[in-house]
Amino acid sequence: MEARNEGQELEDDKAAATRRCMRGRRGDRMTINIQEHMAINVCPGPIRPIRQISDYFPRRGPGPEGGGGGGGFAEAPPRLAPLALAPPAAFLGATTPEDGAEVDSYDSDDATTLGTLEFDLLYDQAACTLHCSILRAKGLKPMDFNGLADPYVKVHLLPGACKANKLKTKTQRNTLNPVWNEDLTYSGITDEDISHKVLRISVCDEDKLSHNEFIGEIRVPLRRLKPSQKKHFNICLERQVPLASPSSMSAALRGISCYLKELEQAEQGPGLLEERGRILLSLSYSSPRRGLLVGILRCAHLAAMDVNGYSDPYVKTYLRPDVDKKSKHKTGVKKKTLNPEFNEEFFYEMELSALATKTLEVTVWDYDIGKSNDFIGGVSLGAGARGEARKHWNDCLQQPDTALERWHTLTSELPPAAGALPSA
Repeated sequence: MEARNEGQELEDDKAAATRRCMRGRRGDRMTINIQEHMAINVCPGPIRPIRQISDYFPRRGPGPEGGGGGGGFAEAPPRLAPLALAPPAAFLGATTPEDGAEVDSYDSDDATTLGTLEFDLLYDQAACTLHCSILRAKGLKPMDFNGLADPYVKVHLLPGACKANKLKTKTQRNTLNPVWNEDLTYSGITDEDISHKVLRISVCDEDKLSHNEFIGEIRVPLRRLKPSQKKHFNICLERQVPLASPSSMSAALRGISCYLKELEQAEQGPGLLEERGRILLSLSYSSPRRGLLVGILRCAHLAAMDVNGYSDPYVKTYLRPDVDKKSKHKTGVKKKTLNPEFNEEFFYEMELSALATKTLEVTVWDYDIGKSNDFIGGVSLGAGARGEARKHWNDCLQQPDTALERWHTLTSELPPAAGALPSA
């Protein structure tokens, strides 16, 4: 009983001391710091939890007792707002761009651990080319044991075949701030490509004794570009979450993936033809020679037909109808490439009036030794063609002695006559 009374007396003394500290001479409420609070509440007696820590850290502000000069203390808020709910810019004093605004250039040395990349993009609508000028990188992530990296840049057009669309810069050794100043050019780019394709720019570290390592990437929708207007970018590199390879997918996932792909093709309609690449053709009717001059200049982004991810392409041309079967011409074979350059010309002797009833069939093939050659894609130009193919043909007939170069899309449609001639 005596011990209990002694404990009660200590508790009463503690409460009295607390009241004395919380009151001033004139009865004004005063504040105590956290050290005083812990000394009072901890010893002796049980520890009482703090309900609101803001009660012990009031904020200065204008009030009836402070006179607007900051001498008094404003009433503390009932509860502090969680820090996690406030945006980081609110604490840093930064301003965030409005919704929908695009930021193409900013200094971000402290905003990323991967680094920044500076580059220019230019879409030449007349030449159907996309110029990618890779300028420099800054503050790249160290990838080697010496605290440096051997960076290079590679670009891809998405969607599209990886190897057919890959362009690559040279490697800069032992640096985190490389300077390239290299121009990478895509040929056969149309307005349709600009409207829906995305340019993926990746920065990697080259390793001679092991696999190259990924540092970071940037993806730029080409619709942001305007024809014949160079656009400058200085953007932070971003991480890319690797996707599971097809070999690591379960049988059920592979089955679902194939089903969805077939369903998507069916919804797009049976008349949709698969795109197999582009070809640059030159047409000119020569009045002095009285014939059609066909130039096979180059192809771009061809479909890969071999197991190594490439093809061995060549081009064949026919002028239909071909009763005597003498209109066949064929280019040389370009080994292991998806972007071949041919620069070959074929001549068809014929009057201009008779040429209006003809159709020029151009097909691209993959050369194989010991077996039938694989059809890559084709296009037909003539009065019965559609779109750009028909326009190119009509312009050639209406503008004799003028070489007209146009890019054409190769489709998976195999011309009936060409299907019987797969051999080289």
